[in-house]
Amino acid sequence: MSMILYVDAHYVSPYAFSCWVALKEKQLPFEARPLQIATQDHHDPIYRQRSLTGRIPAFAHDDFWLSESSAIVEYLDELFPSPHLMPKESKQRARARQVMAWIRSDLMALREERPSATMFYTRPTKPLSEKGEAAANNLLRVASTLIADGKNQLFDDWSIADADLAFVLHRLIANGYDVPEKIRHFATTQWQRQSIRSWVEQARIEYQPY
Repeated sequence: MSMILYVDAHYVSPYAFSCWVALKEKQLPFEARPLQIATQDHHDPIYRQRSLTGRIPAFAHDDFWLSESSAIVEYLDELFPSPHLMPKESKQRARARQVMAWIRSDLMALREERPSATMFYTRPTKPLSEKGEAAANNLLRVASTLIADGKNQLFDDWSIADADLAFVLHRLIANGYDVPEKIRHFATTQWQRQSIRSWVEQARIEYQPY
C-alpha cells in the first residue's frame, strides 16, 4: 500500500496540515512530497490531471488520487475507522463538519491579513484592518460558544475539527492578538498534541512569497 500526501513546500497550508494530522492520528505510513507554489509545481500537467483540481494538498492512495482536504480526511476516516477523526455521535459529527466548512469558507479578511506563513515565518507589521478585526472578533465569538469552560476539546472525544480550529486561532495567537484565556488554553493545548507537533516542528525552507 502506497500513500503520498502532496503538501506545500513551506508547510504552512492549513489544508495540508489537516490531512497531515489525520494521517498521523491514524498512524498510517505515508510519504510527504512538498510542492513549491512560487514555481507553480501544482500546475504540472500530470499533477493537475491526477489530482483533478490541481490544488494542494492532494492525496495518492496507490492509484487513487483525491484533492480537497475535507474529502481526504473523510476518505481516511471511512477507510480506516479507528481511531475516529470525527465524533461518533451524529449531532456532534454534524457540528464538526460545520466548523470545518466554516473555517474553509469564511474569515477571508483574517486569512489575507494574517496568512498562515506569519505563524511560522515573519510576523506582520500592520495592524488588522476594520474588516480583519471584524473577522477576528467573529472567530473568537464562535470559538467562545463552541469551547466549554474547562474543556480542551470541542466534543466528547478529540476530532480533526479541534486541530482545524486551533490552527485558525493561532493566526491570532502567534501574532500577539489578545485572545481570551479559555480560547488560548484550548488552542495551545491542541498545539501540544503529538500529531500536530509533528507539523509545527517541521524543518522549513526559506520562505518564497507567492
